[in-house]
Amino acid sequence: MIAAFMLCAANFVAVLNMTIANVAVPNIAGNLGSTMSQGTWVITSYAVGEAITVPLTGWFAARFGAVRVFVIAMIMFGVMSALCGMSNSLGMLVVARVFQGFAGGPLMPLSQTLLIKIFPKEKVGAAIGMWSMTTLVAPVVGPILGGYLCDEYSWNYVFLLNVPIGLICGFFAWKLLKHYTDVISKNPIDRIGLVLLIVWVAAFQIMLDEGKDLDWFASNKIIALATISLISFCIFIIWEWYEEHPIVDLKVFRHRGFWVSILTISLAFAAFFGVNVLTPLWLQNFMGYTATDAGIATCWIGVSALLIAPIVANVAEKMDARKLIFFGIIVMGLVTLWRSITTTEIDFWSIALPLAMMGVGMPFFFIPTTGLALGSVEEREMDSAAGLMNFLRTLSGAFATSLVNSSWSDLITIKHAQLVDISDSDNSFRMMFEQQNTPVDVTNQMIDSLITSQAVMLATNEVMLYLGVAFICAAFAIWLAPKPTRFVEAGKGGH
Repeated sequence: MIAAFMLCAANFVAVLNMTIANVAVPNIAGNLGSTMSQGTWVITSYAVGEAITVPLTGWFAARFGAVRVFVIAMIMFGVMSALCGMSNSLGMLVVARVFQGFAGGPLMPLSQTLLIKIFPKEKVGAAIGMWSMTTLVAPVVGPILGGYLCDEYSWNYVFLLNVPIGLICGFFAWKLLKHYTDVISKNPIDRIGLVLLIVWVAAFQIMLDEGKDLDWFASNKIIALATISLISFCIFIIWEWYEEHPIVDLKVFRHRGFWVSILTISLAFAAFFGVNVLTPLWLQNFMGYTATDAGIATCWIGVSALLIAPIVANVAEKMDARKLIFFGIIVMGLVTLWRSITTTEIDFWSIALPLAMMGVGMPFFFIPTTGLALGSVEEREMDSAAGLMNFLRTLSGAFATSLVNSSWSDLITIKHAQLVDISDSDNSFRMMFEQQNTPVDVTNQMIDSLITSQAVMLATNEVMLYLGVAFICAAFAIWLAPKPTRFVEAGKGGH
């Protein structure tokens, strides 16, 4: 039980650090004397570091052993978090965040595969359930916790929070898991593949992070980043496929169950991340919610998911995983479609209850999909498969965040312009204010405020509609997978 808690805690802090620093950027920029644009590198640097090492997890585990890599990554994560918290310049913080991302990358897939290896077969479902919930709940908790620490203490504590967790988990991981040994493979390092991976991932991540601020492909910088990323990616795919000892084993995609699971996870997780990003932005910026109130509203998705997860874990091995996945994603899609008809008069519980219902569907989607994906590959490929699965899930979340933010902003502008053309066409509203001797400037501000609130609501509903459709597509995609013949088997892996 201690081992399970420690592995889940490791995954939790790794995922948490994707979002916990987001709300701290204004405080960091102000305290370190940098602009908001420069401050966003605190987020980008971690994402780039993590995105590079996640797909390398399989190679690291094969070369040095899964337990050894996990322990080193966990301790390094704690040390780099301490350096982040003690940083006195933006440059030092960004460098420390890159190395924190390097350390955080392997924690997600290795915590997952180690759980599978150390637990008896009858308890693997419950173990994956616990792990899955940390992955889904952490992005919800991150902004709330980050905001609280910045408001009540200082931005440094956003990073210092990780230090005791990293060091304690690293210590207990070695004590509890050092007797689980792997067959070490001394294959030569694929230097060309490594360089190509770093180039295309870094260029793509920076493009996503800066695209909105630079108006996407109207900027030569974004065009250059996109070109570099695309060319490097294509060469990387070709090189890795034919390389005898690839840094990333792409041949796991030959298993239909695996690539269909990845397709489903990427679509559904992108839609989930889109909902998760958009909801607090809408509540705080346009519905008058404080960061705490928005956090309380959105946390219901995690509460209901945690309550349902043990039930799903128990039935995951007994039923066709495709049926559970389809049901879970359909529930999430229908709830999101329901939210596409929201009005500005909506109250707290009308927001929280649909999110709680979405949380009911999450374990049905996430737990069986993870089991189906890893159960579709050979035992020796499990670390590589887990790394690729986590990498593509992270990448889809990053892509969805950029796409939702950009689309939402553009739609607000479009809806505002459309409403200006049709609102108060007979001037009755304006005349009502004039009869009350309201100054013209105040009248114009009040009318614009009403138009803006409705434009935001219409834009939010339209984005929710698109995200709901993405969920529905993901639900039907899972039927492309063959009927599973086995769940993830435990007790293997050479221990």
